[in-house]
Amino acid sequence: MSRRRPAPRRDAPTIHLATTLREALTRGHPWVYRNHITDQPELADGDWVHLVCGSWQAWGLWQRQGPIAVRIFSRAGIPDTAWLRARVADAWHLRAPLRAQGCTAYRWIFGEGDGLPGITVDRYAEYAVVRAYGAAAATLVPEVADALLDHDATLRGVVQRHTIDDGDDDSQRLTLVRGEHPPRPLVVNEHGLSFAADLLVGQKTGLFLDHRENRRTIERLADGRAVLNCFAYTGAFSLYALRGGAQSVISIDSGHGLADAAGENLARNRLDPRRHTFVTADCFAMLEHYQAQQQRFDLVILDPPSFARSRQNRYAAQRAYVRLNALALRCIAPGGLLASASCTSQIGPDAFRELIAAAGAQADRRVQLFHEAGQPLDHPVPAQFAEGRYLKFVIGRVLDAV
Repeated sequence: MSRRRPAPRRDAPTIHLATTLREALTRGHPWVYRNHITDQPELADGDWVHLVCGSWQAWGLWQRQGPIAVRIFSRAGIPDTAWLRARVADAWHLRAPLRAQGCTAYRWIFGEGDGLPGITVDRYAEYAVVRAYGAAAATLVPEVADALLDHDATLRGVVQRHTIDDGDDDSQRLTLVRGEHPPRPLVVNEHGLSFAADLLVGQKTGLFLDHRENRRTIERLADGRAVLNCFAYTGAFSLYALRGGAQSVISIDSGHGLADAAGENLARNRLDPRRHTFVTADCFAMLEHYQAQQQRFDLVILDPPSFARSRQNRYAAQRAYVRLNALALRCIAPGGLLASASCTSQIGPDAFRELIAAAGAQADRRVQLFHEAGQPLDHPVPAQFAEGRYLKFVIGRVLDAV
């Protein structure tokens, strides 16, 4: 039997905001930054607060530390159990096309995009992985888990993922919230391919779900090509390329144990291992090596980790993206393709295209962009919340300069 928290109080301390914020708040921006609050109240993480800005009002969760002081949840009052269940149900219905296509791994809740700021939930077969961004959002995890189980009785377990700074004890990255722990590994299906997702140690809770549709795009372009997949992790892009008829695929990642995991994924899907090579090495170094050896590929995929987690790192990230893409461009045969991604929220879509152009100039190559994608169905972005748009994915044809 699930455990219920007491119903939240219907009253809350009031915080008055400057009327200069009214336009953004009226449009629906879900955050109030700490520097926008003159008098900081003495409240605990997760206390509900009543925000007032002129005639506008809303209710949100107080966060004691960090730049975001309040995440806004509702304009109507303090959310109750019925409100929370409605948000979970709305998010579930949006993902119906993915379930109809046989995808058993997807993001069920995407924080602000689904009206639950600071909370994400990834669905992996019969298990849900919850992550809370901040101590305030963490107070809602038990109620979110109950709402998930109430909505889908086939769930066998709900676990919460935590960030461990030292990373020495992988088993401590998950805590059980409801039901049972997921097995290791857990096999999920995505557009007819099977992947092992180790929810205890895998990055992004095991599989990069936001690239699902981008992987299908690569499959459609891979036929007959020599493919280089940089930052390959467990080889998801590589598997799609192989299924799409790639002549050969080289996967590169510096992570320990990823070569074995990629090999297991190939075997699980009965793909020819003779067409695939996994290189455990630094991607920048390998691109420099291929350039020096004048080895050329027909398709290079770049999906690096975030180069900037804060605004202060943005310029360093821009330099890293230009250098990485320039190296890749020099390794692509004329008429070949570059597929380049960025998950750095500090760099927007326009800026990312400009970085690709700068890389082309540095490598003395022309890049004809013909495909651009953002986030898929299960990572929706509110129209008024530009910060929620983090993923960029572009594909272009590479030609010599004229």
